Amino acid sequence: MKRTLRTTVLTVGALIAALGLPAGPVHADDTTPRVDLRVLVVSDGGPSTDAIAAELTTAGTPYTEIDLTSADRPVIDAGFLADTVDGRPRAKYQAVVLPNDNPFPAGSAEMTALAEYERTYTIPQVDAYTYARPEAGLQYPVYGGYSGSLDGAEARVTDAGKAGPFGYLDGAVPFEDNDPAIGESYAYLSRPVAGADFTPYVDAAVPGGSTRGTLVGEYRHDGRRELVVTFVYNRYQQQFRLLARGIVAWMTGGVHLGATRNYFAVHVDDVFAADDRWNTELNCTPGDVDCADPNIEPDPIRMTPADVDHATAWQTDKGFTLDLAYNGAGSVDHREDNNGDDALTDRFIAERDRFRWINHTYSHPFLGCVQDTSVVPWRCATDADGSTRWVSRDDISDEIATNRVWGRTAGLPLDDGELVTGEHSGMKVLPQQPEDNPNLALALDDNDITWLGSDNSREPAQRQVGPATTVPRHPMNVFYNAGRAAEQVDEYNWIYTSRAQGGSGICEDNPATTTCLTAPLDTATGYEDVIVPLEKRIALGHVLAGDPKPHFIHQSNLAEDRIAYPVLDGVLDGYAALFAENTPVVNLRMKDIGAELRRRALWQAALQAGEVTAHRIGDTVTVEAPDGLAVTVTAPTGTTLAGGAFGDAYAGAVSGWTPSTGAPLALALPTAAGPSAAVADEPVETTDPAPDTRVPAGVSERVPYTPDTDTADD
Repeated sequence: MKRTLRTTVLTVGALIAALGLPAGPVHADDTTPRVDLRVLVVSDGGPSTDAIAAELTTAGTPYTEIDLTSADRPVIDAGFLADTVDGRPRAKYQAVVLPNDNPFPAGSAEMTALAEYERTYTIPQVDAYTYARPEAGLQYPVYGGYSGSLDGAEARVTDAGKAGPFGYLDGAVPFEDNDPAIGESYAYLSRPVAGADFTPYVDAAVPGGSTRGTLVGEYRHDGRRELVVTFVYNRYQQQFRLLARGIVAWMTGGVHLGATRNYFAVHVDDVFAADDRWNTELNCTPGDVDCADPNIEPDPIRMTPADVDHATAWQTDKGFTLDLAYNGAGSVDHREDNNGDDALTDRFIAERDRFRWINHTYSHPFLGCVQDTSVVPWRCATDADGSTRWVSRDDISDEIATNRVWGRTAGLPLDDGELVTGEHSGMKVLPQQPEDNPNLALALDDNDITWLGSDNSREPAQRQVGPATTVPRHPMNVFYNAGRAAEQVDEYNWIYTSRAQGGSGICEDNPATTTCLTAPLDTATGYEDVIVPLEKRIALGHVLAGDPKPHFIHQSNLAEDRIAYPVLDGVLDGYAALFAENTPVVNLRMKDIGAELRRRALWQAALQAGEVTAHRIGDTVTVEAPDGLAVTVTAPTGTTLAGGAFGDAYAGAVSGWTPSTGAPLALALPTAAGPSAAVADEPVETTDPAPDTRVPAGVSERVPYTPDTDTADD
């Protein structure tokens, strides 16, 4: 399986061959240009350049964006692109991203300036989405190619792509087809012009034919290098997310500020406790504050020892570790009700070292305002003067401390600084409680809590709560009150269908909700056929976007029908089918996720403030940053810092966080890594005769087709 952090690291020689780099070191002299580690993104407002800019933002790679639709934008000329610093020529940008191969009017001085800049400083150019035409090294699609939708098609990384910038992929690049009624992709499939120095990196079968056409390839001509992309995409689509890392690696030669990894962590809440069950007749959950019916007894869901065995076997098979957020009172209460017996807890304790554990408070109470449940929905209770009644500091502190003691007594391997409160309570929750319980921060300080779980659907950004930094968690739409698939579907139907269809009408009242159903799902098949694929796609999208935030489910989802596993399998197996062994899913515990998010936020703030600069001269990269800021750089394997190895291996490169002391950081590259040298491959030859290079009748070579591609899920 491809879950562990063991990586197949390319040798320096293989990396040089993959990126097409010079074989020997380049020692700088006074004439060696300085190249600043910044990307120039020239945008026409289309989704493709926007997607590349979003990838650079996620990685923490600085860029300057020029909007071609803005009347007051700067003019791109020689002075804008280059100058001299301390007598040394300087290229201000290490790469150029254009909307297509030439977005300027015919005879444009700006395109002339860009072309000359790229030749002079060996700067690569990405054509974010361009028409297949001879000017981009490709035949017109009418000559045995294809123009049209690729919804549901499977593209492939070529051997050259695997040996080059896309070596982190196994090969398959599936195109999404989420809605048959919406066109989600459009592409031009074509072969290189005869004699062109063109290397296809990603191709796909021409529909209805026996040939393949390129979708991504490198075109070398006139002393310049272009990465030609002939399909449209947006930042959320899986096909772009799979290729985004390689696009950035190609344009930067594998040397840039910033770094990305693919993360996945799953928190399982309420372990040892029992979760109340959804009632299909009442359309609510007996035992919940908003479902009070004295005639209906709660029907709790609780794991069994067999469920623990299943979880441990599943972890071993996947090479993955679950994080268990536990409530000690669940076990204490069970023993009191069962003459001291609790086989579930006994089994978990026997297997305790197989999991990671998080304090979830002792008895899972609501820790915000005191809830007035005499009305539905509940409201905050108030004192006579109208002020909010809050759960006390002592009550909150006791819940944290008692659960910690219980866990330590049971031998659970805890990190005392981590906490997830029940329902993320204590923090603000709209509309009833628009502010934090003021006692929460005090209780966190009493117990030395440094990382506090929060709900990403409410608060996607980290913030401070007293001494603690929040760790936003993605809720999975696998409900806490469902142990069986039919229950999950019944509740899903209730939430997401109209009143006329027997549902809650929430979607009618909130038209912006995107999960709404046009008709109820079949309770026998709806989970497997609809809910699982949707939840898998959303979660895998987070993974492919490099989002470290954990996802959370509940212990009930590992019991009975074990409905969480099809979703988790879909994410991990889907990932394994797409990525090579050198690019594993990174599975971090909560505190490490929090630290990663915090470092990223500080890094982004420093970039936005202009406090970080970096450049390269020959085989030396110099980074200047404020004292104490953690600096992140991606570089080829074999890069050193202060004489020692730099970074950790991932996706065929090395990267990592290095604290700045305020003095310049100097990284020594193993070779003059960069995009300046030609790829060692021979030019692609084709047996086809050279096509007529005139534009075929009825074909526009200037405006690529852009379908509706806004398919964001989250």
